[in-house]
Amino acid sequence: MNLRVGLGHDTHRLEHGKRLVIGGVDIPHTHGPVAHSDGDVLLHALTDAVLGALGWGDIGEWFPDTDEMFQGADSAELLNQVMQKVQASGWEVGNADCIVFAQKPKLSAYKKTISEKIAELLSVDSENINVKAKTGEKVGPVGREEAICAEVVVLLTRS
Repeated sequence: MNLRVGLGHDTHRLEHGKRLVIGGVDIPHTHGPVAHSDGDVLLHALTDAVLGALGWGDIGEWFPDTDEMFQGADSAELLNQVMQKVQASGWEVGNADCIVFAQKPKLSAYKKTISEKIAELLSVDSENINVKAKTGEKVGPVGREEAICAEVVVLLTRS
């Protein structure tokens, strides 16, 4: 089979004073994720989508939060480690469709920069990366600004 589809999801609690990184891009905001690594919810969901497409488990199996080696880890570097193995196995990303769920901050001004950064990390053209932002409509943990979530669907093709 020369095509594989993967779905990834991640959620992090938000806390005042933490750094917010989404898709490898620093986003100015008063709150950031509580996480073992840098808490980049979008890159975590993307990594899970890629791993899932190939049946390679999930990000927690590859980079467990019980391992001090990954304390404060750069999620872009974790994705890079996965992508090196993906490419060595003859696969490449065809496209990725990404959604970030956050009440605040508004992400419309950052979507292009995020998609360009993700394209760089995946070695694809930025037109193959779509980033959408949704609020929680002031409902649930996202709407109350208690959490941030991301979902990603990725298509892999055999090169």
